[in-house]
This record gives sequence, structure tokens and C-alpha cells, in this order.
Amino acid sequence: MNLIYKSFSGFFIGVFILLLIGVLVTSGVDRSAIQANDFYRDTLGRLADLSPSIDEGEAWLVGWSKVNATPNDGASLVGYKPRGQYEFVQDSSYIRALVIGNGESNVAILNYELMIIHPFLSKLIQDAIEEEKLPVKHIYFTATHTHSGIGGYIPGLMGEFAFGGFDQNIVDFLKNQSILSIKSALANQDKATISYQVSETSGLVTNRFVEDDPVDPFVRQLVFERIDGLRAIFFTYSAHATTLDRKFMGLSGDYPHYLMDDFESENYDFALYAAGTVGSHAPVHQGNTPEHTKTYANNIFQQIQSNIKISQPIRSKKLGFNKLKISLRDAQYRLDDNVRLNPYLFKLVFGEVEPHFDVFLIGNTLLISSSGEISGVFMSDWERYAREKGLNLIITAFNGSYIGYITPDRYYDRNYHEVRDMNWFGPGNGGYFDTLIRGLIDKPWH
Repeated sequence: MNLIYKSFSGFFIGVFILLLIGVLVTSGVDRSAIQANDFYRDTLGRLADLSPSIDEGEAWLVGWSKVNATPNDGASLVGYKPRGQYEFVQDSSYIRALVIGNGESNVAILNYELMIIHPFLSKLIQDAIEEEKLPVKHIYFTATHTHSGIGGYIPGLMGEFAFGGFDQNIVDFLKNQSILSIKSALANQDKATISYQVSETSGLVTNRFVEDDPVDPFVRQLVFERIDGLRAIFFTYSAHATTLDRKFMGLSGDYPHYLMDDFESENYDFALYAAGTVGSHAPVHQGNTPEHTKTYANNIFQQIQSNIKISQPIRSKKLGFNKLKISLRDAQYRLDDNVRLNPYLFKLVFGEVEPHFDVFLIGNTLLISSSGEISGVFMSDWERYAREKGLNLIITAFNGSYIGYITPDRYYDRNYHEVRDMNWFGPGNGGYFDTLIRGLIDKPWH
């Protein structure tokens, strides 16, 4: 009898411990209406109070630079899952700086061949810019989102387990090369004209979840032509940089690297690719070797040249910049439809996030950079809305923080990786971001 009693007692103690762990580790998904939350009202209040900071000059001044940022001693690869150190360098990795000024102020677009830009790294770089007293009013961070780039620059448990650990030498190297790139771009600034262009691609990008849902097939570009005859291009695209095999062990910038090479080999002295509305969008390519990736990049390049739909000069010399801090729900890293990881554990693993929008006005062209990977499904409606306000619109991501994916709210309960594992602060963020971006477009930029 004692043996039976002890067995039952041990069983119930075990069940109790498991239940206790479950209570401590998990909680229910918060499905309250997003508009009913204080964080929503707080952000909308900040949006209402936001006043664009705009300087108007007499001429565009543009400079650019690219600096090699390939670690001397190697680094872990970041993308898909931890793969360890890269075994060879398929492509050197670069940091690119594009400094745009109008005689009154300068804004620097910084670009990295990295998967994301962590708040730790972006703050380090901004602090270094201030310490160096560089004449740059604002920094607009971008990334190519390659899934075969280096890690080692993300602190905390998530950095340790999934992003190649943390290596102070790599962080210092990226900071120093960033400063060098900005200094070089400032040193070669010269008068320039700027044009806005849009090209359409066909058969190169797809919605990887819902076949009949919209895609964003457009390449949006800013073309710079200086009086010294040199030319540069800034452009975005919506296809994920995931053309290489998941087991590929070389350091590579994926198709954006080769696309920039194509521009710099034929038409331009400098090219900068920034990931656009890549959420829920995948490349349509024929294979997963570097040769296939180069072919895919060249197909995009050829279609950009041959399918230009819009080309117009930017005549106004207005330069504006602002930042909108975004408040979100507690983290909702889902383990099941209605079960999430305890938000405190999420914060312990992922660290603090600092979600925000960066907004950058160049004449009548508005660039908005998000901390989340925004789905291209939204883009056509936003672009149409901006045109009604007399603005061209370019959306980018990876602005120095990272909050996962922003997808249409109708996707939230579907079993897709991006909305199950990577929609960290839903539900309702699709509609939330739609409201915020339209609100940013509504500001008096003219």
C-alpha cells in the first residue's frame, strides 16, 4: 500500500511541477482589440504630435563610399539556423554609405550586407558618429537581409544561440568601418541631380504563402548624377535574399550583392541595395548555387533597365527627417495558437527592442524605414495613398531595431512560419502599421 501511495504521490508531484513550469514559462495569447490598448493610444498620440524637421537648400550635394567589412579572422554565418563559421569567402562583405545633403544638412544612408541590424550595433555607430562630430544630422540604416552574412554582433542569449554569438572584435570592426565609410562619402560630396525611377519586374518574386494575394514586383530607385560625371543608384526590392542553399557554408551577400555588382560594372559608379517590403515575399529562382544566384540577380538587372515605368527629376531641394517611436503589446512568441512564451522570458532571450520608424524626405520622395519586416502585400495601397498626397514612397526595413514580421492580419491564424514563429508582437499589427504609415504620409512634408 505504501508503495502504491508513493507512486501516486510522485505522479501528482510531477504533474504539479510540470503545471507550475507551464504557468511560469507560458501564458495565453493576448487577442484584445489593438485599439483598446494604452500602447496604441500612446503611439497615436506621438504620431499626432510629430512635426517634420525640414531644411530647404539650393542644390543637392551627394557623396558615397563602400568599405570592405569582411572579418580578417572569420565569423559565424547568420541565417536559417546556426551554421558555425563560414568555410570560405564567396563574396567580400561591404558597408556602403550614401550621404545626401542640400547645403543646410546631411543625412547618411548606411547599408550593411547583414541579415538584420541590432539596436546594440546601431547605437554604437550613432554614438561613434557623435563622438567624431561628423556633420551628419541623421542616420538612415538599411540592410540587404542576406541569409549568408556574418554574425557576432548581437549580444544576449538569442545572439549566442542563433546569431553567431557575440564577438567584440567584430562589433568594433563594423563600427570603425562604418565611420570610415561615412567620412569617405562626406569627403567626396559634390553637386548632383536626383531622379526617382520605378521599374517593374515579371516572374521574379512571389507571395510565398497565398498564391493569389498581391505581390510587390517593383524596383524603386533614386538615381544620382554628379557634375563630375559620376553616377550612383539607391534601390529597393521585395524578394527575400534567400536564393542560396540553407547548407551553403560560404560568406555571401546573396543576390543583392551580385545585383549591386551588375550596376557598378555597367551603368554606375556606386550602387546601394536596401531590402524593401520583403515580408511574405520570396525570390523565384531556378537553383540554389552561387551561379544560379548570379543569374537571378542579372535577370532583375535586365528587367530594371528594360521596364522603367516612371522616371522623373526631383526638383525640390527639401531635406527632412524624423523618427516615430512605436509602442507594442507585450511579446507574443507563440508556441501554439493561443499559447505564448512568457513575455519576461522573451525579453530575457531576445533582449530589449526599440521599435520605431525613420522617415526621410528627399524633395517629394518619402522614405520610411521600419523595424519590422513589412509584407509587400501592403505596398500598392500605401504607394497609391502617397501619390494622392503628391509624394513618391519608398519603404525599407532593418532600421537599427528588429521586431519580426508585419503581415496582413488575416494571415495571423494561418500556419505560416512568418506569422507563427516570427510575428512577435501580434495580432493586429498589420492594421496598426497601416494606420501609422498612412499617418506619416499625412504629415505636412510639402
